[in-house]
Amino acid sequence: MDQSKHIDKINSFWEQYTPLAIEYGTNLIFAILVLVLGFWFSKLFSSSVKKMMLKSNLDKSLVPFLSSLLQTVLKVLVAITALGVLGIEMTSFIAILGAAGLAVGMALSGTLQNFAGGVMILIFKPFKVGDFISAHGHSGSVKEIQIFNTLLTTPDNKVIIIPNGGLSTGSMINYSGMTMRRVDWTFSISYGDDYQHAEQVLKGLIEADKRILTTPEPFIGINELASSSVNIALRVWVNIDDYWDVFFDMNKNVFLVFKQENLHFPFPQMDIHTKN
Repeated sequence: MDQSKHIDKINSFWEQYTPLAIEYGTNLIFAILVLVLGFWFSKLFSSSVKKMMLKSNLDKSLVPFLSSLLQTVLKVLVAITALGVLGIEMTSFIAILGAAGLAVGMALSGTLQNFAGGVMILIFKPFKVGDFISAHGHSGSVKEIQIFNTLLTTPDNKVIIIPNGGLSTGSMINYSGMTMRRVDWTFSISYGDDYQHAEQVLKGLIEADKRILTTPEPFIGINELASSSVNIALRVWVNIDDYWDVFFDMNKNVFLVFKQENLHFPFPQMDIHTKN
């Protein structure tokens, strides 16, 4: 008798909760499918849009930013859709999500600042992809402007990640912002050497290098009468792409030609006078 009552309770339990289990189990399966397929579609769609933007005339600085933003928005929509499939009341959920978003926003104020900084960089364009910049103690070519960070590539092929918040509000040097750039050197000769002869030698080296621009005019002058040397300042203007080639070639040419012209690179000296 007791056994039959126990069986009846089990059957009643299954009759009562089996439809609920089937309903919520089905919803759970559909929600998982929505998440998996939705995330896959969002990634595929954002990649396709990124390829289309790269083929168009859109500024390359905007491409990674917009594609990352699009993928993030699509994933959020997929997650909300999956919760709706589970049967969660979205009105109350959105209210909870808004309150949680406010709390998270206050906790992640720095992250939101980086997002706002990325938007400001893309709007005002203090630099673009490919520019060589120096900021926050780092220098490199701008590889990518993302939602929260900007990626720099150094000349020795290291990647530097700089948050957009500080980058948009702090000081920065953009070496690629102008078409021309001035190259500065300081060359030293001994006090016994002929300065006018050294000046003529430098003028000859300038005239021989066709990459050096004649406007603005090159400058040569005595920069300092140091304790052991006469320091000569040399300043010329070149196109931005020729900067480093001209800089290193002039160093090499001065080193070779000064020796041939009997001009000496001085070493630190000290005169000592003795008295009996």
